[in-house]
Amino acid sequence: MNVFELTQALVDIESITGNEAPAGEYIARRLSPLVARHNGHLERMVVEPNRFNVFACWGDPLVTLSTHIDTVPPYFASSEDDDYIYGRGACDTRGIIASMICAVDDLLAKEVRGIGLLFVVGEERNSAGAYHAAKSGRGSRFLINGEPTENKLAVGSKGALRMEVFASGRMAHSAYPELGESAIEKLLDALAEIRRVPLPVDGLLGPSTMNIGVISGGRAPNVVADEARAELLIRLVDDGEATRQAVHEAAGEKAEIRDILSIPAAHLGSLPGFETTVVAFTTDIPAFGGAWGEPYLLGPGSIHVAHTADERVPKRQLTDAVEIYKNMVQQLLRG
Repeated sequence: MNVFELTQALVDIESITGNEAPAGEYIARRLSPLVARHNGHLERMVVEPNRFNVFACWGDPLVTLSTHIDTVPPYFASSEDDDYIYGRGACDTRGIIASMICAVDDLLAKEVRGIGLLFVVGEERNSAGAYHAAKSGRGSRFLINGEPTENKLAVGSKGALRMEVFASGRMAHSAYPELGESAIEKLLDALAEIRRVPLPVDGLLGPSTMNIGVISGGRAPNVVADEARAELLIRLVDDGEATRQAVHEAAGEKAEIRDILSIPAAHLGSLPGFETTVVAFTTDIPAFGGAWGEPYLLGPGSIHVAHTADERVPKRQLTDAVEIYKNMVQQLLRG
């Protein structure tokens, strides 16, 4: 297999979260010859209607390489130059999928067994595929999870706490604001208090950070707003429970807090001979809950261009990743 061609083919299949099925079918078709040629097993793990994980293994897997199928919006197709492949998902995580498949192809050619591939849906929203895989009854001893770390082995990753903030008011003509109750003003007051919440700091992962990513509400400039909402995402350096409680207390009676998702921070394994790093983003690893083994985190590409209009992955890192994944698998199998 050619890692560049496979990366571009995957980029050119739109699979924004919720629409992963076409990419999943393509991955399954590309894995089918490997499964047939090397007496493996291939299945679609149905997560919900028209959404499924793709799992392949050769023997009982001791080491499973895994990443996610879905991407963030908006979709845009691939392009390339001498150094990079561009397009939505190029580094997050099309190049990773391609590198993992090519690495397994090479290992199988050397009659290495005890390996698996697991590609899951929903990581960009709620880790639905990883949670489903954790309950599947399958598993392995070691999990190599793929996210863009510039081919460095991440020894820690932050978690995520997603919350929605809702404020209710009463409509009135804006010339007589005393007859209404502004939900927008209540929301702004609640957010001001929430922003004052002290966030934890970890010696390895650094500080927790908060992003108010969405604010909406109101009807018109001349109408006192009867509803308003905001969406928060806090990057956690611990399990997040103390932060969650503090946000609820800060909002008080000004707004209602709805908990959407909580994924704790993770401290991860290292291996001899690998350059290490720490990442501030969240992965599927906590959602797997240890069911797929001791976790490691590594992949080609930079998170700094993921989710951007200039998303790309260096071709050199793709070819390096194939060799790195092979090395990791063989080290873990020997261990």
